[in-house]
Amino acid sequence: MIRSRLSLLALLLGVLGLVGCTAYQPVPLYQLSGGEVGVPQQAEGLALVLGPVSVADYLQREALLQRQPDGSLVATTDASWAGNLAADIDQQILRQLAWRLDSQRLVLAPAPSGFVPQLQVLLSITRLDSGPQHPAVLEAQWRVLDKAGQLRASRLVRIEEPHQAAIADQVRAQSVVLQRLVEQLAQAIVPLASSVVAEVPVKPAPARPRQRATPPSQAPLAEPVRNNLEVFRF
Repeated sequence: MIRSRLSLLALLLGVLGLVGCTAYQPVPLYQLSGGEVGVPQQAEGLALVLGPVSVADYLQREALLQRQPDGSLVATTDASWAGNLAADIDQQILRQLAWRLDSQRLVLAPAPSGFVPQLQVLLSITRLDSGPQHPAVLEAQWRVLDKAGQLRASRLVRIEEPHQAAIADQVRAQSVVLQRLVEQLAQAIVPLASSVVAEVPVKPAPARPRQRATPPSQAPLAEPVRNNLEVFRF
């Protein structure tokens, strides 16, 4: 009887252990990929501020969302983003754009004190998602301003990329549409950058020292010479 109870207890513990292992199985984490991006070589290239970058509210989370056939979004339970997706988007765009423009002088808004940009990019991403039966879709708008705040270029974009339905391939497809967005943005910036002239402060000419005014010459005073005759010598 005791042996039967021990066997039953061991079986229950085994089942509970199996359930526990299944419940706490690690979830794969994913990040967007920038592709074959190198490090820009020009330390004194174009000075550019990226941002503010506006990302749709539903993308500001770690949950990996799946677009359903009816258009709704459902968070998948077997995968997640490795951190905040909106922050990852900012960093990916900055790094890819710096590489394509070959400049180390790109910063995220707000610009640090003392940084004088030649161009500024305002970006709004309203959609970036995919689903088992939906391609990866990115919808965005970007605007390029010069150092005077004047609009130099603007565009609304929609980019799609097919995939093979698996989560990993969906992440690849989403990475591709983001890379294409940066490519289009760089193509618009390059001709503007070539026409931007860096503001070089003109140093004022050094002031010439004032010359002291020469006092008007004065006639020498007459000195009396006393001899037999009184003569004045000048």
